[in-house]
Amino acid sequence: MLMAHPAVLSRLVEQYETLELLHAEQGTREARQRMEDVVYTLCVSTGTRDVGAALATARQQLAAAGSSVDAPVVGP
Repeated sequence: MLMAHPAVLSRLVEQYETLELLHAEQGTREARQRMEDVVYTLCVSTGTRDVGAALATARQQLAAAGSSVDAPVVGP
């Protein structure tokens, strides 16, 4: 199975946590849509179907990656 780069997972988890707070505070349609987009991407990136499993999987992968989280994302 392909795995997302740790930097990508870290960024997605951070975005989710930020949007979760924003949605709880403001509850705007924009915040909800952005959150749904991040949840979708997080689920696809971790091969899961719900946000709880996606976050748990992402955190496990980040823990396993250890110090490589700061490694740059290199494209073709």
